[in-house]
This record gives sequence, C-alpha cells and structure tokens, in this order.
Amino acid sequence: MTRFTSSLLASMILGGFALHASAQETLKIGAVVTLSGAGASWGQAMKNAAELAADKVNAAGGLDVGGKKYKVQIIPYDDKYQAGEAVTVTNRLVFEDKVKYIIGPTGSAPILAVQPITEKNQVITSTLGFTDKALSAEKPFSFRPVNTTVEFAEQQVNWLVKSLGVKKVGAMFPNDETGQVMARDLEGAYTKAGSTMAAKEFYERDRVDFVPMLTKMMARGMDAIDINGNSPATAGLIVKQARELGFKGKIVRTGGPATTEIIGVAGKEAVEGMIVYAVLDPSLPSTKAYMDAYAAKYKTSVNGFSPPYYDFTNMLFEAMRRAGTVTDSQKVAAELENIKDFDGALGKLGWTGKTRYGINHQLAVPFYLAEVKNGAEVTRARCTVVEGCK
Repeated sequence: MTRFTSSLLASMILGGFALHASAQETLKIGAVVTLSGAGASWGQAMKNAAELAADKVNAAGGLDVGGKKYKVQIIPYDDKYQAGEAVTVTNRLVFEDKVKYIIGPTGSAPILAVQPITEKNQVITSTLGFTDKALSAEKPFSFRPVNTTVEFAEQQVNWLVKSLGVKKVGAMFPNDETGQVMARDLEGAYTKAGSTMAAKEFYERDRVDFVPMLTKMMARGMDAIDINGNSPATAGLIVKQARELGFKGKIVRTGGPATTEIIGVAGKEAVEGMIVYAVLDPSLPSTKAYMDAYAAKYKTSVNGFSPPYYDFTNMLFEAMRRAGTVTDSQKVAAELENIKDFDGALGKLGWTGKTRYGINHQLAVPFYLAEVKNGAEVTRARCTVVEGCK
C-alpha cells in the first residue's frame, strides 16, 4: 500500500467516523417551569430531573429509537408561575423550537392556559398543576407524574385525625385555581375523617405578611394549621410567623414536598415536629441512588418533586423506544399510557385515573407521612391511594 493510499484510507475512515458522529440527531424536549419567584424550587427540581435523565441516555451514546441515536437536549423556559408567561414560552417551544414534548408546566393556571396550544399540536405535557381539569379524555396529550390533593389528602387526613387527634384545623391557600381546588378537596377530607376545617384563608401569591390571618385563626382556637400546597418560600413564612405569634399546635403540610426549603426560611426550631407529606422513602435503594446522583450534580438536597419528573422523563424515553419514533407524538402518547410496572426511582410505577378523570394519565406512586425531627424527615406512615396510610 502506497503512502498516498494509506493516507486516503485513513481519511476515508476518519470521514466515516465523522459522518457517523454527525448522524446523531438532537431530540429537543422543552421545559415550561417556574424558575423565579416563590415556586422556583419546584420548577428547578423538575428541570434538574429532566436534565439528569437526559445526561444518563447521552452518556450511554444517545437515545436509541428506531435504529437512530438521538442526543437529548432540554430547553428550559421560566413561566414565572403565570399563565400568560406560560403561553408565551410554550408558543416559542412549539412553533420556534419545534418540540413535541414538554416537562411541565408547573402550576394549575399555566397548564390550563397552554393546553389549547399543546393538545391542538399534539405536544405531550407533564404538569405539576393540581387542578382536576388538567386531565380528561379530551386531553390525550396531557399527563401528570405527581399525586395531587385529591389522590393523597383523604388517606393522610384519616391518619392525622386518628393518630394525632387533630380536630379543629385552620388552613391557608393561594387565591387561584390551585388554592381553590386544594381547599375544596382538603375540607372534604377533614370532614369525612370526623374533624373540621374551621377556618380557611385565601391570599395573593405575592403576599409576605400573614400575621393578620394567623392572628384571626389562632383566636378561633385551632389545634392545627394545614399549609398544604403553599409554595416553599410562602410556607416557610407562614410557619415562621405562626411560631413567632406563639402558636403551639400542630403544623401539618399534607401536600407539596418542601421541608428543606421551609426550614431554610423558618429555621429548624420552628419546623420541629411538623407533620409533612413526603414523596420519598430514602430507604428504597432506587430512591437513595437518585438522591445521591442529584446531590452530586447540583450540590444540594433533592426536592420531592424531582424524582417523579426523572421517572416521567425516563418513561417518555421508553415510550419513544416502543413507538419507534420521536416525531409521532400520538404513537408515543399511546405507548406511554400503556407502560406498567416501570422500575423508577420511586419504585414500581404505572398509570391510573380512568375513574376520576376519564383517562389513565395520572401516575400512581406510593407516598409517605413524615415528622420533622432535628431538620430531617422521619417516616411515620406509608401510604397508597388504595390502602391508605399505615
């Protein structure tokens, strides 16, 4: 072989490798999440989860679908927990970035605002919004990877009333679609368990002074305050101000995992003994592995809303593999809905919701009740939608 021939062959081989490398296509996945304001820790957790799932498939050479390898790229936009902003960034994702899959939106008002766009254009969403209007048979591209108040409130409240003797409860809610739905579901759960939600207070999301509301509530003799669903920063302020006013009763948070963030605002002493809804069981090896991977990359502890979005993103990848396409989102949605017993960070996962929503697009996951002890969540009860909390 002459020197020229050798050089030509080397060039052809290198060219071949270059051609193969450039053949890897990019799969864009959008994220409409809250990255600023009081709900930022939730949106950040959702975005980080999707990025971790993308990192995993990219490190393995890309997502293998239909004989092609795709490099996964997460494109995050901040919806600021506002419906109008969510519409703006969703339009950008759908019509400029050409995405067919979206992580989020974070809240109820944002998901209801963007669904006319996403459903019409067959874009799969995965909302954190708690409104029961988020899922229906008429919205086949909308999925929800997290339990909502209607899935977990009744089981937790039963345990609170029977195990702790909670009888007279006050609660505070944001004055929007999320807060109204939570108030309705939570009040029904307390009533059904034999307790009373004797006071409900609604506030605008930018409010920071809760002293007048708490003073009025305490004057009515509440033995517990439920702060289900308030954003992490707001919940921390409520706890801090309640303890500063001298409230000695139980503070419970039957929804919206945010213990670390609440401690960061209210301080460890104020949060001691708080009963909280917990998404995670750190004793589960798959959950512990995710928490370690999250901490290693982001140098902070995991928010409870992160693992469900890591699992959802991986389930989405699996649905694409089974469908053999990343462009036909209708086929991907059908395969996603059919996934059962998926081995996720949270355990065995599948879909439910047909009875309540008319479609099995609600992820069925176990959940827990924990008591905050010296800044850490200590599991007190293990729960499922079917079996309750034990």
